[in-house]
Amino acid sequence: MTGTPHGLSDHLPEYAAEAFGLGLFMLSACGFAVLFFHPASPVPVALPSLMLRSSLMGLAMGLTCVLNVYSPWGRRSGAHLNPSFTLAFYRLGKVSRTDAVGYILAQFVGALAGTGFAVLLFHTWLADPAVNYVATVPGPWGLAAAFLAELAISFFLMVVVLSVLSRPRLAPFTGLFAGTLIALYITFENPVSGMSMNPAR
Repeated sequence: MTGTPHGLSDHLPEYAAEAFGLGLFMLSACGFAVLFFHPASPVPVALPSLMLRSSLMGLAMGLTCVLNVYSPWGRRSGAHLNPSFTLAFYRLGKVSRTDAVGYILAQFVGALAGTGFAVLLFHTWLADPAVNYVATVPGPWGLAAAFLAELAISFFLMVVVLSVLSRPRLAPFTGLFAGTLIALYITFENPVSGMSMNPAR
């Protein structure tokens, strides 16, 4: 979205799409975390393996990412769904300054709204220590390890997305690449940092 200068109101549908997409992502994260990890859920009893449940959580969130990217709202806005992505595209000249501000504000609003709606739906289940509002907190290796892990996974995701987008034959599959990486990160990196990659989270 480059071109002539414009105001925030000129691209409200795109901003609304970003808010809705990240809100849906947060609602999905909260719901699946309750399903796979809350002690009262039948899933931990049926599937006691934490790795297996983490893999299922990763798969669910990877599919949520893919849904967002290829949905009408994702196609409308480009499905950044992450202030870091928006800032990177702004730096590359792909997004105007005004749109970068609009996207980032919308992403924070969407994340808050999605989590707020999840609180209304799941009540105290979401607050249980096993779910903890899907907060992204450092693991047992500490803050430094979490910082480095977040830096590495964010860097690699951005490199993959930009590399795929630059190849016309692969560009249509960008959402699949991103969704696959998110699924893998949640499965394997989550214990280190909580797997956030997203300031709006």
